[in-house]
Amino acid sequence: MKNLLILAILFCSTAALFSQDATKIEPAILSRIDSTDSQNMVLIQTFEVHGTLDQVWEAYTTKVGWESWVAPLAEVDFKINGSIRTNYNKEGTIGDASTIVLHVVNFVPKKMITLQAELTQNFPEFMKEDAEDLFNVIYFEETSSGTTKVTSYGIGYKKTEKYRNLMKFFISGNEATYQKLISYIKTGTPTKF
Repeated sequence: MKNLLILAILFCSTAALFSQDATKIEPAILSRIDSTDSQNMVLIQTFEVHGTLDQVWEAYTTKVGWESWVAPLAEVDFKINGSIRTNYNKEGTIGDASTIVLHVVNFVPKKMITLQAELTQNFPEFMKEDAEDLFNVIYFEETSSGTTKVTSYGIGYKKTEKYRNLMKFFISGNEATYQKLISYIKTGTPTKF
């Protein structure tokens, strides 16, 4: 179970999972699994944030942003081939054994980000074997109604029972975390970790 918690955090910017208050705050996150490819599954999660594209982009690309809705500790070097390092233990430090590292593969400013997690010994072997195929691609779009639409694609998941079970966990955990982003942008109040 510990491994699954870490996995959910890594691939979809998940933190402080299953908060009682997070699911009662704002509109639904639409989650689905696309399994039309013969060998892979894609986890697609879409939601709208009642804030500007600039606000949402900053939440995804800065230390202040990550520490406001994802994790209590973050170190962000947001550039191509940069990294986002987080620690979900507020008593920990960046760089200790519980640090999560996401590599910034590429991005188009205020349009798209591609992240890839660094898989450590905390991950199951079946994921480590597929590490080079696993990415999170996030799209941002300002709507005519003044909100920002976010669509996250978790890609590279193989069509196996192990990954199907993992998807169930990711969906719940990611939805709770995305609610924290929605709340943070709407209220300006960071999550209390």
